[in-house]
Amino acid sequence: MALQESGEMYLETIYVLSKKTSAVRGIDIADHLGYSKPSVSRAVGLLKDEGLVEKDAEGYYKLTPAGEKMAKNIYERHTVLTKLLMDLGVDEKTATEDACRVEHYISDTTFKAIKKHMKTHGGLTS
Repeated sequence: MALQESGEMYLETIYVLSKKTSAVRGIDIADHLGYSKPSVSRAVGLLKDEGLVEKDAEGYYKLTPAGEKMAKNIYERHTVLTKLLMDLGVDEKTATEDACRVEHYISDTTFKAIKKHMKTHGGLTS
């Protein structure tokens, strides 16, 4: 299933927040992304419909196994691309912002080639 960029951003955000705390609320997502709570509710509802996110009895969001797999992939792209750009001399803020844009559009083939290159040339350890 192919998500739009915004859906991927929500998955990645829930993943990143869930690494810090097990209780991810809608307001946490809204604060992290700078969106309104109604916008977050609507978007997360669409991800729930896709079977990527669940909401527990206390109102906390968590990724389903399928959602977590997608989110990890998106997050890996983000971190690897950020590192690549920083290794090229781009400042951290710009590298992070640019990686965030590129991560949603780069092909699997190109991303795998970047990872292979970085592993071979010492820029990536895992």
